[in-house]
Amino acid sequence: MATTKTYKVAGTSTQNGVTKVRFAQDYVSRFKILNKNGHTNIELLEIGESMSKADICKMLMSHPKFQAEDQQSAISTFVVKNIKPQAEADVAPQADSQAQSDLVEVELETSNS
Repeated sequence: MATTKTYKVAGTSTQNGVTKVRFAQDYVSRFKILNKNGHTNIELLEIGESMSKADICKMLMSHPKFQAEDQQSAISTFVVKNIKPQAEADVAPQADSQAQSDLVEVELETSNS
């Protein structure tokens, strides 16, 4: 089973006009690095508990500090590109199993005729 990384700090920053979601373990270190590399509009939060990127993005979407259009767009873009939908992962194997059992039923019915 694959491990899932978790983070205690998350937010957004802008560099060269592009806003992106940022994740880290330490607030001060991440802020210093972003600032040193010329990022602007740095908005980071210390999260009370370690969370996955998917859970952090859900939280950021509704957080009052991240309601600017560029921030919402960056979070949405990150989710679309990087977060695999859990429902899709759960449904696919069931659909395959159902399709296989349908095939078995059809084969059994034809062999009895």
